[in-house]
Amino acid sequence: MVSPPPTEPSTPRRQFLGRLSLPERRYLTDALRTETVGGILLLIAAVAALIWANAWPHAYESVLDHTVGPSALNLDLPLEVWAKDGLLTVFFFVAGIELKREFVAGELRTPSAAALPVVAAVSGVALPAIVFAVVNSGGGGHPGGWAIPTATDIAFALGVLAVVGSHLPSALRAFLLTLAVVDDLIAILIIAVFYSSGIKFWALGLAVAGLVLFWFLHRRGVHGWYLFVPLAFVIWALMHESGVHATVAGVAMGLMLRCHREEGEEHSPGKHIEHLVRPLSAGVAVPLFALFAAGVTISPSAVRAVFTQAMPLGVVLGLLLGKSIGIFGGTWLAARFTRAELNPQLKWADLFAVSTLAGIGFTVSLLISELAFPHDQALADRAKAAVLIGSLLCALVATVLLKLRNRHYRQLCEEEDRDSDGDGIPDIYQPDVLGPAGAAG
Repeated sequence: MVSPPPTEPSTPRRQFLGRLSLPERRYLTDALRTETVGGILLLIAAVAALIWANAWPHAYESVLDHTVGPSALNLDLPLEVWAKDGLLTVFFFVAGIELKREFVAGELRTPSAAALPVVAAVSGVALPAIVFAVVNSGGGGHPGGWAIPTATDIAFALGVLAVVGSHLPSALRAFLLTLAVVDDLIAILIIAVFYSSGIKFWALGLAVAGLVLFWFLHRRGVHGWYLFVPLAFVIWALMHESGVHATVAGVAMGLMLRCHREEGEEHSPGKHIEHLVRPLSAGVAVPLFALFAAGVTISPSAVRAVFTQAMPLGVVLGLLLGKSIGIFGGTWLAARFTRAELNPQLKWADLFAVSTLAGIGFTVSLLISELAFPHDQALADRAKAAVLIGSLLCALVATVLLKLRNRHYRQLCEEEDRDSDGDGIPDIYQPDVLGPAGAAG
């Protein structure tokens, strides 16, 4: 009897949304704690802006138009512009550090691990833009606003999670954060390429020279906020003068920071600076931007226009349908082609709920609404109203979907956080504490 030829062992399938490493989990916990507080402040600021703009519209407009800054440096700007170009630079600076860290030590450090969140982010940008373009392809449409529904607001999403009390497992939170980081990179590329005009190359060249000096000093180990903060302001001012959107300076400086530890260091410079600046970004810069950007008139006619006019309807459908279907569909297809296996403790429905939550495109979408229609404030306000309504709808749908599985999420979170011996290390990272049965699971 002839024995059958030996079969080659099959390649093990990589698990998607699996357990995070302990250092990664600790970083995620610290980062999301700050972003969650910032998200709640963001919600409060948005509500305050709506009340202010609708109850006292003239006072709100006068504050937005109030000009401050040195005119000799061409920086005598309205407060609205300072919020849009200045405060959001801090936000994108932190986003740049996050992106650099993801490339060095996070989900983007290897092609196999990066494939799914990158595909999810790209799909979550492309499909909303396509939905918007289709809705605005006929008469009366405004295709120039195609980028408005492409952004994901991680702070707003986490604020919603905090308000509704959803116990989202760390793997899903990590996916949402990585997705938002890549989304921020795409957003800044869109802003730099499509919403920069009248480039002054002398100012851009000096800004680039400033960035080179920033990188050189940092790499040479030079320390001192009194040196880097003025240099950062000069780089920002030159980038603003150049015609390239000033927030590009923020993400560029963030990407230049070293995010790996060297011998004798407890933390990398990037992590240390992020720890200092993230509270300023999440707790001050972004909520203040929302206060100055989210104040639009909400009336029955304005709400009716959102659902009857092509441009605002394209924004709502782009956020609600384009984002959720794009992120979920792109991830599912990528998992099939890369032979990634979903964590058995989760279901694809969980990913769809998170994809819907990622449709909350508040901060950057409000910014792009201003950039897309700089000479038509009424159109920009309709786009902002659509962003608010679309984000609210995404939050409501995601809340319902997450609540359906919240009991299961609570059980997973309890397992992740259980620390039987009180040593500060969860039991799931200590097989000897779990015992044979727990270690096997």
